[in-house]
Amino acid sequence: MSFGWRYAVVPDEGPRFKIAEYLKALTAILLIVWLFKGPLRLEAYNDQMVYAIIALLFAFELLSVGKWLGVTISGIVFALAKGFFWTSVFLFFGGWLGMPKTLHDYAGTAFAYAVVLAIAGTLLAKFSERKFDVKVDNKAYEFTGASFGEVKLRGNGKAYPVKFGRKKVGWVIDGDVVVEAETPLGRISKKLLSPVVVWTEENIVGRKTSADPGFVAVANDLVNPERLYRKDKGESVVDLGFIKVYEGEDFEYVKVPFVEVIETPHGEDVRIGPIHIRDGNPRKPEGMLTIRELRNGFQLTKVGNRLKIQTEEYSIEVEGDRVIYRSGNETLSLGETVSLRSGDVSVTVGRGRAKIRIEDLVISARDGTVRIRTKGKTYTIENGDAYRLVVKKAKEIVEEQSAELIEGLGIDRALLNRRVKELLDELMKFLG
Repeated sequence: MSFGWRYAVVPDEGPRFKIAEYLKALTAILLIVWLFKGPLRLEAYNDQMVYAIIALLFAFELLSVGKWLGVTISGIVFALAKGFFWTSVFLFFGGWLGMPKTLHDYAGTAFAYAVVLAIAGTLLAKFSERKFDVKVDNKAYEFTGASFGEVKLRGNGKAYPVKFGRKKVGWVIDGDVVVEAETPLGRISKKLLSPVVVWTEENIVGRKTSADPGFVAVANDLVNPERLYRKDKGESVVDLGFIKVYEGEDFEYVKVPFVEVIETPHGEDVRIGPIHIRDGNPRKPEGMLTIRELRNGFQLTKVGNRLKIQTEEYSIEVEGDRVIYRSGNETLSLGETVSLRSGDVSVTVGRGRAKIRIEDLVISARDGTVRIRTKGKTYTIENGDAYRLVVKKAKEIVEEQSAELIEGLGIDRALLNRRVKELLDELMKFLG
């Protein structure tokens, strides 16, 4: 199962609506499986499949309600009406396809619920215009900093609750804020410009204080999803408190009302309301924290032991001792294998091997053998000293260039060419 969360935040393409489409497909597949349960020898699971299909019918209808900023009470009632309608159709015709009579008899009841709820939804639509929006509350509390393990917020100011309906999903901070994060690259520290949103349900504030209505109005304008996640940005991390999407290296995490999906190399875990589907042994992350500047591009997200920092210039993703740094077309990866890539330049150092590529020149070392390919010709050196020399020089190049890259200076091509020329001169001695 691979969900591939690629989306843009427009009215019909939010993560919640994409999940609804997946559930529709899953419902169709389960209906076909149930229809052919005899040949598939699944009669023993007849009741369980029927209950699962009914649950999925309601799940995708509820997830399809409105938009992120347009969920109304009448819309929810209409979704329930549609769920009961499809259930009544399924129960009615299922009586001729092997459905237990006790369930088939509920078809009329389900249809009656559908009709009554449709009438109620129509009446509510005329009188209820209230929406469950993401809203910054007009209440202020003292803020003096917060700690989230490896991530800390320092500073002082005022914090305002962010609510989705009546549920608190985060805070907007007005004041001087500095975010610090411990990574294998060292401590990363950045001063953030107000307002700053912190998507967490944790209490990070002190006593109540006077609110600034002007700031609340500005924050409400900035905090809406359409402004935060525009169509052309293709965000791999979305956090709105009630909607959480994280797409990283070999890891995907999605949580919206009624649905939670975790996909890792160790397996997949899908929860749809009361339905739980598990394949393998994926580790569930311990919550998700996001800190974001509302006026600029800085965003820090922590999911379990994963940390991702995004700015307008670069991104850093950390998982344990593994680090991936990206800036433009330049990528630095630190872990069991260390690599540096930029266009037609790449340097990779792994366990017992190394490879340097610059345009049409490739120098590789593995199992005590060095191979040099340039201008259509290949040279082989079977010498332990030459092999160790290439591995050593490749490590030195990565370490040297990494410092430049992380400081935002990019790869120093002149220095890189000089180091490679020095390596070639030394290797030529082994060729005689």
